[in-house]
Amino acid sequence: MPQGIQEETLRAMLDAGAVREVLASRQDDKWGLAIRLGGAGSRWLPVRSRREALRTWASLTAVGRFAESLGVKVFAVEL
Repeated sequence: MPQGIQEETLRAMLDAGAVREVLASRQDDKWGLAIRLGGAGSRWLPVRSRREALRTWASLTAVGRFAESLGVKVFAVEL
């Protein structure tokens, strides 16, 4: 199972200011969200849910609403 970060942990890390970058990207016909905790050399950690190894959304708008609900102010989009 690929490593990732669960939504509850992500919320706590965002509140603590530990997240450096957030990236939304296409995963086939859906969208995924990933975070980076360190600088440019650190790995991207995909957001996962309790049941799924990779949390996906049907549209970029849905990703934006989710990110906004977590308190994310800015995220990059990779097409």
